[in-house]
Amino acid sequence: MSSTVSRPLVVDLDGTLVATDTLHEAATAFLTHSPLGVFRLAGWLRRGKAHLKAELAARTELDASVLPYRGDVLTWLEAEQSNGRRLVLATASAAWQAQAVADQLGIFHEVIATADGVNLKGSAKREVLVERFGERGFDYLGDHGADLSVWGAAATGHVVVGARRSLAERVGRVTEVGMVFPSPEGRLRALGSLLRPYQWVKNALVLVPLFTAQRLDDASAVLQMLLAVVAFCLVASSVYVLNDLADVVHDRHHPRKRLRPFASGRVGLLTGWMLWPALAVVGFGLSVAFLPALFVAALAAYLVLTTAYTFRLKRQPVLDVVVLGLLYTSRIVAGAAAIDVELSMWLLTFSMFFFLSLALTKRVNELTRIRRTMGQVGVQVRGRGYVETDLELLSSYGVASSVAAVVIFSLYVDDPKTSVLYDTPELLWCGVPVLLAWLMRVWLLAHRGTMDEDPIIFATRDRASLVAALLVVAVFVAAKVVTM
Repeated sequence: MSSTVSRPLVVDLDGTLVATDTLHEAATAFLTHSPLGVFRLAGWLRRGKAHLKAELAARTELDASVLPYRGDVLTWLEAEQSNGRRLVLATASAAWQAQAVADQLGIFHEVIATADGVNLKGSAKREVLVERFGERGFDYLGDHGADLSVWGAAATGHVVVGARRSLAERVGRVTEVGMVFPSPEGRLRALGSLLRPYQWVKNALVLVPLFTAQRLDDASAVLQMLLAVVAFCLVASSVYVLNDLADVVHDRHHPRKRLRPFASGRVGLLTGWMLWPALAVVGFGLSVAFLPALFVAALAAYLVLTTAYTFRLKRQPVLDVVVLGLLYTSRIVAGAAAIDVELSMWLLTFSMFFFLSLALTKRVNELTRIRRTMGQVGVQVRGRGYVETDLELLSSYGVASSVAAVVIFSLYVDDPKTSVLYDTPELLWCGVPVLLAWLMRVWLLAHRGTMDEDPIIFATRDRASLVAALLVVAVFVAAKVVTM
């Protein structure tokens, strides 16, 4: 047996074996279930990190089966273990978390972790390892400069390069450098994807009152609306970040969502907890500085409602889709507040039924895919309040809402007040079959399970949907400019 194989290989956990921080995982799980618990976290932290970890240990669980393990590191460790190498997991994570990981992987012979009020990090970890294995009696694999003292006591230092690419050079000054695992690329792109810029198309609904009030020739109103859209995009992105934080464990169980930045570990959870309030502050700062108080109030109402949806309401069946419909409609309300125009009840009522129908397509699409892929009766949608057998009932709700939206649009066309706004209001009837055909097609695709989960995003990439949208716009323009 070589001297290398005879020496135990000590492996760090956070940032090394997994591309996340287990303390942040536990804190996120705690805050997701108890948002006001942030004050308790601060109190526990004042008594030291070891105390914080112990308190979180009593209140949270770690699903080690879906943690974002570093594939290159894990493959190497498995090879070392199969060659007879003794692997030791030594981490500042709480003992219960470290043991959960060790049990999941089954390659570690020993676990050394934070316990009994001692935070096993830096010099504290060095002392324990030297006492256990002796000076230069072990090799160490880590990823953070805080462990330089540990590397200094190791025979060989293996390095996972994180944010600081000079780490391997620093390790080389205190011990011989062995394996160096590069940091995954694309972190900046992952940060950008957290904002979900493709979702900003929904915020174009803020512009609807500008068109319905026929104020496109008002430069001041147009500028106000553009500022309102920017503010809404910032605040909406802050909620998307918060939603991904709250859903990180559920996302890891999803075949597609597991690739999201937090779920995959490409962006740390702590970064998210700093990013989402910063985006909200900038969005509200812009609103307070340049937009009417009513818009600020509408934006605040949107933030409150969508935050409640993130933490509670999305798990309440039926209520969740009603809230989604309200969130779409709230964008139109905010747009009206931005330029101080009155919204018609026709528009508000149509919007509510129309977007309620689209929200229901999301759930029907999810349930259809579950029914086809799992083939089991009564399967629960993870993170939602629905079961597979709700599919037919939700479909009936959605189709009924679609028909109601088309009927409301027809009544709007027939309203005498509409003739005041358009030179040839009769042409608006041409939009009725287009709208009805598009909604029925959306429901057909939802039942087939071939539509993206978000129908608005689907519509921006679907040729038939784009043609339908252009036809409806052309109908409104013709009704305004054509005289018969």
